Amino acid sequence: MQIETAGLLLGAGLLGGVVTALVGGASLITFPALLAAGLPPVLANASNTVALTPANFAAIVADRRLLPRPDRTLIGIVAVSVAASVAGALLLLATPEKAFTTLVPMLIGLATLLFAFADRIRAAATRRRRAGAAARSNLAMHLAPFVPLGLYGGYFGAGMSVVLLAILSIARPGEFRTVNALKNLLSGVTSGTAVVVFLLQGAVAWPETLALMAGGLLGGYGGGHLARILPRDWVRAIVILAGTVLTIVYAWRYWAG
Repeated sequence: MQIETAGLLLGAGLLGGVVTALVGGASLITFPALLAAGLPPVLANASNTVALTPANFAAIVADRRLLPRPDRTLIGIVAVSVAASVAGALLLLATPEKAFTTLVPMLIGLATLLFAFADRIRAAATRRRRAGAAARSNLAMHLAPFVPLGLYGGYFGAGMSVVLLAILSIARPGEFRTVNALKNLLSGVTSGTAVVVFLLQGAVAWPETLALMAGGLLGGYGGGHLARILPRDWVRAIVILAGTVLTIVYAWRYWAG
């Protein structure tokens, strides 16, 4: 790996870590950076998941005291998420490079939309919870939404935490910090499971991944301090703009090329 590429990925990881600490949405920065570094899209996606997963587990450790005691529903949700994530990761590795290349603009665009409408999605979930939508006790109905979410998490994952938080707010109503801790747990479990699959299949570009991971850890630490001075809305607007531009750029490159 050339020094210029290492610098690009370290900088992207640093920015991604800051973005995660402030508003979330690091994949909208880091995944395109891996593509720009010359990695094939499938390998870039798998490496991106590996690079960002340590931050997910750091969030789990930080919130561990807020997690509720495991019950049948929570154990079921975790089990379904793990199984679906394995399927999603294997599906990614089985996807022909050309087919995944075609999907890249749509995946980045979807992640951008989820990020842009995150507040509205959470607000809608809160309204449904207050209206009694969480009163259903059927276990299968609680578990069903986590099948496509786990698949998406193993396959791509960007923006998944937004939907996770909304669904958990309905399925397991409670204090926001507890629901957020559950979201971090499931995000970590889903991405961690996919990482195991990618490692076993040798689908990781280690030099690029480690450069991105190092920048992300530094950026996450610095982002905690920047949160005190940077307006959250400004950062959100920049990430949404970046995601929109990248969607257009990759649509032009992969669809019109």
